[in-house]
Amino acid sequence: MPRPRSYRSPAIILKRRDMGEADRLVTLFTPFHGKVNALARGARKATGSKTGHVELYTRADVLITAGKDLDTLTQVEMVEAFLPLREELTRSACASYVAELLDRFTYSGETDDAELFTLLDATLRRLCSADDAGLVLRFYELALLDAVGFRPELQECVITHEPLLPVDQFFSYADGGVVSPEGARHTGALTPLTLPALKLLRHVQRTPYPRLVGLKVSPAAHQEAERLMHGYVRFLLEQAPRSVDFLRRVRRQE
Repeated sequence: MPRPRSYRSPAIILKRRDMGEADRLVTLFTPFHGKVNALARGARKATGSKTGHVELYTRADVLITAGKDLDTLTQVEMVEAFLPLREELTRSACASYVAELLDRFTYSGETDDAELFTLLDATLRRLCSADDAGLVLRFYELALLDAVGFRPELQECVITHEPLLPVDQFFSYADGGVVSPEGARHTGALTPLTLPALKLLRHVQRTPYPRLVGLKVSPAAHQEAERLMHGYVRFLLEQAPRSVDFLRRVRRQE
């Protein structure tokens, strides 16, 4: 079905950039119209009606008017500010990573993305208050990759297709999953994966987030799981997300 000339929708702001002297080009993610790029006219004016309503990572109700070359953000009203994501640098860096991944793994014009919108909204809420942001990010990564068709195989060897034994394994970015020591004899370009990190990823992949809250994870398992997921994402996107470097720099300053 063709898009209507104008429509109202909930939206979360993924990114923005200045246009001209007073406008902003914003990338919005919506539940039923997917990712939308729209021009917010006058958004940088001190007295503009959109000023303060198109901040990064905020949720808003918007009215969008379709254009021949570029849509226009006709009306916008902030619904949820998610202030900690802009007031605390580490949480802001995490939100930047979350937004970039969704932006990179989706295309403008796709519709019926209610599942991804709900995941994004819930993740930003969790980042505002979570004590363990790493756990929030691992859940988000695995849920997002599952939704867009890149679910990593963590239950059986992707080479032998045999169940995994409780020992250290390997991970193949190219094959999209865990490789057993036996399977490792028949393939290359593998990343070592210890049993504690594998257990963490498997648990996060199959467990609803509310049941993960309070989970105690060793720093070593956390760091290894993060390195593996960053590596897998980098392989899929064919380059590292810019926000990963930002997140690392922020952590070094803590």
